[in-house]
Amino acid sequence: MESLERRACISGLGQSDVGRRLMRNPLELTLDACVAAIDDAGLSRDDIDGIATYPGAGGGPAGFSGAGVGEVQDALRLRLDWYQGGIESPGQLGSVINAAMAVACGLARHVLCFRSVWEATAAAKGGAIGVAAAAGGGGGGGGFRASGSMQWQLPYRAFSAANWIALFAQRHFFEYGTTREQLGQIAINARKNAALNPKAVYRDPMTLDDYLSARMITTPFGLYDCDAPCDGATAVVVSRAEEAGDLARPPVRIEAVGSALRGRPSWDQFDDLSTMAARDAGAMLWERTDLRPGDVDVAELYDGFSFITLAWLEALGFCGRGESGPFVEGGERIARDGELPLNTQGGQLSGGRLHGYGFLHEAVLQLRGDGGERQVSGEPRVAVAAAGGGPIASCILLTRA
Repeated sequence: MESLERRACISGLGQSDVGRRLMRNPLELTLDACVAAIDDAGLSRDDIDGIATYPGAGGGPAGFSGAGVGEVQDALRLRLDWYQGGIESPGQLGSVINAAMAVACGLARHVLCFRSVWEATAAAKGGAIGVAAAAGGGGGGGGFRASGSMQWQLPYRAFSAANWIALFAQRHFFEYGTTREQLGQIAINARKNAALNPKAVYRDPMTLDDYLSARMITTPFGLYDCDAPCDGATAVVVSRAEEAGDLARPPVRIEAVGSALRGRPSWDQFDDLSTMAARDAGAMLWERTDLRPGDVDVAELYDGFSFITLAWLEALGFCGRGESGPFVEGGERIARDGELPLNTQGGQLSGGRLHGYGFLHEAVLQLRGDGGERQVSGEPRVAVAAAGGGPIASCILLTRA
């Protein structure tokens, strides 16, 4: 069976300013990233015939989306043969996977993919952020009536994905003896890498004592287990591989994708609450390639909450089931000069919550050798980017052309 995603590559990268409370128009941030990605690929706006985004217009609470397909198309005056946007997808990277399928099937030649957020500014202006706000859990009283899963969660004040993911982490702690000291290595490693990223939200040094003494948010998560809301936009251009040879930058090839959800689509009724949908997406990824986990030189794995990274390490086969705690213990193995350099831009815990696109952007930078001070040594050739937690997950395996 041919893996159609290999007909696609990433030909261009762009990113806007990133920061806390930039107080800039979110469409403006989005266009900064999109124009930069088109220019980086050596293309013109006339070459772009597709758009893909997550979640698009109207998806989620204030600040969760900076622009939709129609706004970007109109602002850039694009003529499109294909486009897609929507919140029901296999994680934030689902839009990039859809773009790869579109170019592989001949529906488009060059697809502009983007993800923008302005959660920090929205919060500063008085808007509620987070999943609960989208469901009405942000307060207000009056006539609100919860529906769906929120009707069972809100009475117990489980307003946030922080609460829900914490339950997965607690189960993992119980089943496998995982500790907060082990979990803390995800946050500490992210902070070390963020110190070399000029766009990172948090760059000050952090020790294990700093991590353990921070205020608790929802057991077992403390403050530094939770990602940092920010403003920023990221864009990539996905092109047909056969057309990328003459572009401005060497293309990064899409080797395989993972988007499976084989368990229940539920935060609290998944068949194994010590893992997540990452288990299924990771399994699918390796079913679509002859490469193995040992071939990966750089791993950019979602850390909306620190435990999600442990789940991805297991799901992608970098360690055995239940072994992610010992795998990261001490931090040496996941350091930039370690066996598996992890979240080299600082992830979302210190770099800022740019969602899956931030991880994809960093993976491509590393394969290009454009990581600057944080560049992994040894000319990495294979990278994986993964995004999503709970019942939402997607991942992409990339290779240097």
